[in-house]
Amino acid sequence: GGWGQLVSQPIIGGTPPPPPLSSEIRHEKVEFPLNCSNLVNHTTVFEPKESSTNKTCPDYFRWIHQDLKQWKSSGITKDMIERGKPIADFRLVIVNGEAYVERYIRSFQTRDLFTIWGILQLLRLYPGKVPDLDLLFYCGDNTVIMKSDYKGRYAALAPPVFHYCGEEASLDIVFPDWSFWGWVEVNIKPWEEQLRAIKKERERIKWEEREPYAYWKGNPTSPDRGDLLNCNVSDKHDWNARLYVQDWAKEIQEGFKHSKLEDQCTHSMTLLVNPKYYDFFSRSMMPMQHFWPIRNENKCRDLKFAVEWGNNRTHKAKAIGKAGSKFIEEALAMQNVYDYMFHLLNEYSKLLKFKPTIPPNARRLCSETTEQGLLKEFMVQSMVKSPSDKLPCALPPPFKPQAIQASLKAKDKIARQVETWETEYWKKLKA
Repeated sequence: GGWGQLVSQPIIGGTPPPPPLSSEIRHEKVEFPLNCSNLVNHTTVFEPKESSTNKTCPDYFRWIHQDLKQWKSSGITKDMIERGKPIADFRLVIVNGEAYVERYIRSFQTRDLFTIWGILQLLRLYPGKVPDLDLLFYCGDNTVIMKSDYKGRYAALAPPVFHYCGEEASLDIVFPDWSFWGWVEVNIKPWEEQLRAIKKERERIKWEEREPYAYWKGNPTSPDRGDLLNCNVSDKHDWNARLYVQDWAKEIQEGFKHSKLEDQCTHSMTLLVNPKYYDFFSRSMMPMQHFWPIRNENKCRDLKFAVEWGNNRTHKAKAIGKAGSKFIEEALAMQNVYDYMFHLLNEYSKLLKFKPTIPPNARRLCSETTEQGLLKEFMVQSMVKSPSDKLPCALPPPFKPQAIQASLKAKDKIARQVETWETEYWKKLKA
């Protein structure tokens, strides 16, 4: 792989189902294969070691406060939950440490199943610590609760909906995506396993021996990704990019030989096409510290310059690559993912103005499955084997509004600096 790995939007392909046209909910009889037999003792006790001091959580946990800010003064009412039901894929209620799920529509692939599996593992990690709550979850791609619909006197009507991503214009509450517990359909292993494989593979090819190109392999499911393919090498242009379309049908047939994440470039400097969406950790990543920014509307020229810059300053490119990897490996260690979920759910539950009760159509779910094959394998791999012996990390306070502004300003300033360098580069080429 080349030294520059190119990342387009963090949003995963797959067409989200359209929301129901009326407020009527479509109930499906499809059940989740997560059972609760009486043979297994599900209740274990959380007993952290006396000496376990809880360290402060990574900085990106501060966004939890920001994502819940909309409901800070009004609180969350039963009515808000009811209003959000037509949008949601499922409703999750936790009462006395047990999970109950009411499923509204079948989500794309197994997103809902693995999201619920992840929440069940959180309950195993911190038994008795996750408070009673009632929440809605949307598993599609695009954001669904838009700020523009809930302004002024309508602000108090915004339904709180959990989702895998957010954007500046939305109120979606950002939660870790399903792939941390495995993405069966494309053979992406649970995160701890995947990270292990990436680290092992990284040692195989020395940084200096990598090809000096920007590299991307993926599914061009969006216009932006389709547009990216215009930057591929041709007889007219060489933008220093080597881009490949991932044929998933072929991969599935051939047993995923050419799509392993660990075989893609790792520890390389990430070239990030400016995303419209963010996920729970990405707002705390900084350009030129963790990644190199690529403008959406100027992809090819930006790519060519980024690769030239990196090839001429290998020590700096390597440092950005390493810092990006370090962030992903440490700040996104599975313990932190669980702690983020814990704090988000804990803060959310404090806003509820009603006592959660088990909905009549909900079913209790546990960490037992009747599934076989890869699905079972990923669940076994990602299962929390015993309660944590440590307390969750300590949640840092909210950002002050000026701190958010300062961070945005800093990111903008860095991006403009990169643009200035690039303008000079192209001027010199023409001279």
